[in-house]
Amino acid sequence: MPMSTPFVPGTKRAGRLSPVAAGMERWKLEDAKAKLSEVVRLAGTNGPQLVTIRGKEAAIIIAPEEYRQLLPKPKGHLSLVRFLQGLGLENVDITRENDTGREMAL
Repeated sequence: MPMSTPFVPGTKRAGRLSPVAAGMERWKLEDAKAKLSEVVRLAGTNGPQLVTIRGKEAAIIIAPEEYRQLLPKPKGHLSLVRFLQGLGLENVDITRENDTGREMAL
């Protein structure tokens, strides 16, 4: 189970946590080992789970989707902005007429 005094956003702790880990649920290593299934499940549903050893940050358990987002993009990957810039549409006129709607008989 999480440590006996869970972190509540907006409160201060004894300065041991980095700002990155401040909003995460904290687990002592021995509790995380005993409840590994729960820690992994919570990482997938509630977000990253911080594991501590003697009160110091040791590891963070995250869902695979979050991990993939942290990985570098593969070679040749273009951001959407770069892709659109590469289409050569700089001189295309994208203005349109003002549409006032349709006449309807009521």
